[in-house]
Amino acid sequence: MSLKQKTLSGLLWSFVDTMAGQGITFVVGIILARLLTPREFGLIGMITVFIAVSESFINSGFSSALIRKKDCTDTDFSTVFFFNLAAGILFFLLLFFSAPAISGFFNEPELTAILQVLGVVLIIDSLTLIQRTILTKRIDFKLQARISVIASIGSGVVAIAMAFYGFGVWALVAQRIVKQGLNSLFLWMWNRWKPLLVFSKESFKELFGFGSKLLISGLIDTIYRNIYYLVIGKYFSAQELGYYTRAEGFKNLPSQNLNSIVSRVTYPVLSAIQDDIPRLRNNYQKLIRSVMFITFILMLGMAAVAEPMIHTLIGAKWEPAIIYLQMLCFVGMMYPLHALNLNMLQVQGRSDLFLKLEVIKKIIAIPTIVIGVFFGIKMMIVGMMVNTLVAYYLNSYWSGVKIGYSFKHQVKDILPSFFLALTMGVAVYLLGKVLPFSYPVKLIIQIVFGALFVLVICEVTKFRDYIFAKELVLEKILSFKKNKNG
Repeated sequence: MSLKQKTLSGLLWSFVDTMAGQGITFVVGIILARLLTPREFGLIGMITVFIAVSESFINSGFSSALIRKKDCTDTDFSTVFFFNLAAGILFFLLLFFSAPAISGFFNEPELTAILQVLGVVLIIDSLTLIQRTILTKRIDFKLQARISVIASIGSGVVAIAMAFYGFGVWALVAQRIVKQGLNSLFLWMWNRWKPLLVFSKESFKELFGFGSKLLISGLIDTIYRNIYYLVIGKYFSAQELGYYTRAEGFKNLPSQNLNSIVSRVTYPVLSAIQDDIPRLRNNYQKLIRSVMFITFILMLGMAAVAEPMIHTLIGAKWEPAIIYLQMLCFVGMMYPLHALNLNMLQVQGRSDLFLKLEVIKKIIAIPTIVIGVFFGIKMMIVGMMVNTLVAYYLNSYWSGVKIGYSFKHQVKDILPSFFLALTMGVAVYLLGKVLPFSYPVKLIIQIVFGALFVLVICEVTKFRDYIFAKELVLEKILSFKKNKNG
C-alpha cells in the first residue's frame, strides 16, 4: 500500500473511529443533559483539570516519541508500558488522598467521593496507551474504530440507565470509567501485544529525551485549556460551569475531533517523509487547506444555528449556554491550525521549540484568566479569541522557518474558505431570525439551506479546496469498490 493509500485509509478509519465514538458520546450527552441538571455536569467539570493533568503525566510524550522513532523494539514498548503503569498508580493515589482538599477548595463535599472513584481511569489509561500507540504507528485505525464504537455504546447505555433511575452525577462518572475500561479490554483482546518483563534505561533515556519536552508542553497546554473550568467553578457556580461545559462539548464535536482525526493519521505519515522537505511542504499545504475548509464551515455553521440546536437537542433549561457556544465556535475554529503547525515541529524533531512556544503562549494568555475572574465568563471568552490568533501566528512562524510555509502563505491559503464559511454563517443566522417555525423545524431548514449554499457556490466557482477534498473522497470510494470487487 502506497503512502497516499495509507493516508486515505487512515483518514477514513480515523474519521469513523472519532466521529462514531464521539458521535455516540454526543448523542448520549444530549440524552443525559435532559435527564440531569447543569449543576451535575458542572461538578464533573470542576475535577476535569485534575484528571487531565494526571493523564498528561502518564503519557509523558512517550506516545509521540514512539510513533516518530523508525526502529521501535518490544523493549522500547515494554519500557514505556511499565513507566506508564507506575505513573498511573502513583497519580491515582495522589488524587485519592488529595480529594478532600480539592473538595474543600470548591466547597462541594460531593467531589471527594467522585474524584476518588473517577481516579481509577488513570490506571486504565496507563494500560491502554501502548496498545493505541502500536496501532497508530501501523496506521491501523480500523480496529480502533471498532473498539471505540463498542465502548461508546456500552458506556452510554450504562450512563443513561443510571441517570434514568436517579443516580445523578454518578451516571457521568460511570460513563467515563466504563468507556475507558471497555476500550482497554478490547485493545488487549484484539491487538495481542504483550509486554516483555524488561525495563531499559537506555531506551527510557532516548525516548524521554524527546518526549519530556512534549510532556511539559502538553502539561502547560492541558492546564491552560482546563484552568477555565477551575476559575468558573471556583468564582461562579457549578450550574454556570455546567452551561459552559455543555457549550464546549458542542463546540468540541467538530473542532477538536476533526483535529484529532487529522493529527493521529498525519503525524505518522508525515514522519515517514520528514527528510523530504519539498514533498513534506506540498502535502502539508494541501492538508491545511482541506482541513480548514471543513473546519470553518462546521464551526461558523454551528454558531449560526446555536439557538435552535440547544433548544431542540437539550431543552430550554440550557438556554444560557447558547451565547457561550456561539463565542466558543470562533475560538474552536482555530484549533486545527494550532495543532497542525505544532505537529510539524514534532515531525521535525523540534520538541524544544514546541516547549518554548507553549511557555510563551501561556504567559501571554494569563490576562485572559484574570479577566474571567473580574469581568465574567463572556469577557473571558473574548480574551480567548484574541489569544488564539496570537498563538496561531507564533505556531505558524516556526513552520515557515522549518519547511518554508509561513504564516503569510497559510493565511492566504485559508482566507477564501473563511470568507465562504462566514458568508454562509451570516445567511443561515439571518434566515433563522425570520423563520416563523418551531425550533426543530427551524434547525432543519437552516442546516439544509447552509449545506446547499456551500455546495452550489463551490460547484459553480470550482472552489479549490472543495474540489481537492471531493477528489480525495471519490478516490477513496473508488478504491474501496475496487478492493471489494477484486
